[in-house]
Amino acid sequence: LPSLAVDLVHLSRREGPRNLHHRCCCFFLSPRPCPILSSTTTASSSAAPPPPPPLPLPPRKTLTQSTPLPGRAMASFGVDTRPAAAAAAASSSSSTGGGGSASGESALSYLSRSLREDLRLIRARAGELETFLNAPVPEPELFARLRRAYTSSTASSGRTRLDLSAIGKAFEVEGWKGARAAKWRWEEEAEEWEPVRMVKARLKELERTAQGQSASDMLHKVKLSLKSMSFAPEGSEEIPPLDLGELFALFLKQSGPLFDQLGIKRDVCDKLVESLVSKRKDQQPYNFLSTSEPSSFRDDNVGDELDLRIASVLQSTGHRYEGGFWNDGPKCDITNKRHVAIVTTASLPWMTGTAVNPLFRAAYLSKSSKQDVTLVVPWLCKSDQELVYPNSMTFDSPEEQETYMRNWLEERVGFKTDFKISFYPGKFQKERRSIIPAGDTSQVIPSKEADIAILEEPEHLNWYHHGKRWTDKFNHVVGVVHTNYLEYIKREKNGAIQAFFVKHINNMVARAYCNKILRLSGATQDLPKSMICNVHGVNPKFLEVGERIAAQRESGEQSFSKGAYFLGKMVWAKGYRELIDLFAKHKSDLEEFKLDIYGNGEDSHEVQSAAKKLNLNLNFHKGRDHADDSLHGYKVFINPSISDVLCTATAEALAMGKFVVCADHPSNEFFRSFPNCLTYKDSEDFVAKVKEAMTRDPQPLTPEQRYNLSWEAATQRFMEHSELDKFLNNNTGSDGANTTEQAVSANTRMRKSVSLPNMSDVVDGGLAFAHYCLTGNELFRLSTGAIPGTLNYNKQHSSDLRLLPPQVQNPIYGW
Repeated sequence: LPSLAVDLVHLSRREGPRNLHHRCCCFFLSPRPCPILSSTTTASSSAAPPPPPPLPLPPRKTLTQSTPLPGRAMASFGVDTRPAAAAAAASSSSSTGGGGSASGESALSYLSRSLREDLRLIRARAGELETFLNAPVPEPELFARLRRAYTSSTASSGRTRLDLSAIGKAFEVEGWKGARAAKWRWEEEAEEWEPVRMVKARLKELERTAQGQSASDMLHKVKLSLKSMSFAPEGSEEIPPLDLGELFALFLKQSGPLFDQLGIKRDVCDKLVESLVSKRKDQQPYNFLSTSEPSSFRDDNVGDELDLRIASVLQSTGHRYEGGFWNDGPKCDITNKRHVAIVTTASLPWMTGTAVNPLFRAAYLSKSSKQDVTLVVPWLCKSDQELVYPNSMTFDSPEEQETYMRNWLEERVGFKTDFKISFYPGKFQKERRSIIPAGDTSQVIPSKEADIAILEEPEHLNWYHHGKRWTDKFNHVVGVVHTNYLEYIKREKNGAIQAFFVKHINNMVARAYCNKILRLSGATQDLPKSMICNVHGVNPKFLEVGERIAAQRESGEQSFSKGAYFLGKMVWAKGYRELIDLFAKHKSDLEEFKLDIYGNGEDSHEVQSAAKKLNLNLNFHKGRDHADDSLHGYKVFINPSISDVLCTATAEALAMGKFVVCADHPSNEFFRSFPNCLTYKDSEDFVAKVKEAMTRDPQPLTPEQRYNLSWEAATQRFMEHSELDKFLNNNTGSDGANTTEQAVSANTRMRKSVSLPNMSDVVDGGLAFAHYCLTGNELFRLSTGAIPGTLNYNKQHSSDLRLLPPQVQNPIYGW
């Protein structure tokens, strides 16, 4: 019925009210011509064939009006229902010119006058219509309510107008639930009457958002929609243009990323914006929400008010933002199984955190059937393998190294892993003891699988990255920060100056190439788009050792037969400087205390020489795996390092049920909740904690504490804080799957993102473009410490990984 009503309006505008009335008569009652229109249709009907015999009509009573309007005909589908005298008078007035005024009336006025009598006639003929149409004709309840609403609105005035409050009340009845489920279809035309167009747009919007909502929420939204409807043209309200202060405030507000890059605090920018906007806050352009709206719809945030003000001005001009200069077109749309690529900077058998932890992350992410997982690790030529891997271990092919990695992992996790391992070309840098990617690392992942990327150490991966931007190729990019590079650099010569430049380079690449960054602890650099969360777990073997030791203690057996130990790579930055200083300062207090040290590294000779020169009670041993049986008998693990981000050895020692004595440092914040973790603030406190740990036994771990240390809990934290679960479950909100509060807020406010460009995206794109240009220059790369020849991979990489030669892959300048 609503569709029929709108069709009648369209027809009346095209053919006029009298021809519309004639068509309605012929459709509903009989094909005979209308008596009122007989004078105007004689010429056309004489040439037409004779009409079929009319349907038999039962005798009807003459209907009259209590207050008839003089000079106007009362007709109901071609049948005059007034007394004969009134009809004759109306006929004579029509012939003398009265009909000209009737034809000039609007279509809605003509229909509303005769609607009441027409509906009564249709109800009287319901039986004949049912037989004629071979289908039941139910009572049009919704249309009757709309008719009563129109009737009540026209009773007080002589002309028809839209009473929105009456229509809103008509929608509030319980019968609206049935009407809500119906799919109203409308026939679009090039030109529509403005009120009809707005009603149709509101009804379509209500139909989209009505599914799964309660009746009270639905009715409240109907009221808000009807209240916000305005039949005045958009250009009728004068919106003041932006002044210089508002433009400057907008520039400051959206320049936050640039100020972050320059080291300016965001609070300073916010105060400047607030001072500029507060001068115009009480003026009309900022009163977007009326005082009668719920308080939850009114936002006192100055930044939001400024955005609404800018959006209103842009909307009044008809401007729509279609994308920025840096947009690289639509990304890969993956409709089937999702793909996750984990890219890291090291690989086994190098026993470092960036080699072990991404391997466990890939194994536990691949346990879910929602996504396919690919682990991307560096491939080193044999000359570099001999420098990096322990015991001069080398591999002839990537397949051989992949077999070694899978066997090592499955031996520890206890289940068959189901993920893919890919290799990218890399070169080892002796000075920094790190692997630098050679060429464009993003090319390892095919475009059809470029869905979600996890960059382990995103700053390290992108220092010299010269290739496609990660956020352009992938739908979502998450960075995981493992290392506190600033702490290591400060220990070098001219470390303060180097740390200053590295800090800003890290900010640049993190902002340009990542959507979300997770920092393992507060000991890392505060990067843009970052948050602190420990997303690492421990090897399940260590948890098994802890359970076995707890069982031995319950049975009365001696679980710990040795004292204290320290394990770590033997370089000064890994806590050896702090350890020797502590023992040298309190040599007399720790005279009877002996510490066993396990580790290998570049500074082994210097560390042992310093300890021997000071005559410290430190016993040095070769490095070994922390899961080795010879280390299970120690009761106390000492870790004085303050350069770690999140020490894996500390977590492993806690999992085995040992005491851990560590510094009161942000890197150890996660471990403070465990009762066996003893943190010290100064050197005197260090001595007290060591003596406390040596004189009593550690507490066994509870099931909850063991779970918090496991990789299952770490994977759950990673999925939650990286927003990976939303992408894997397709809960991005783009299809309108918002909560009720978000939907109401969306209906109450303007959509700013459509009309207003995002300065943050512009800044990120500009930084990425500038970084791409700089890293494409070999002279600039060498001056900043890059390995020569890392702009592209070499022939040996091409042969080992079966890649096209770099001259064929990038024939012109590598761009």
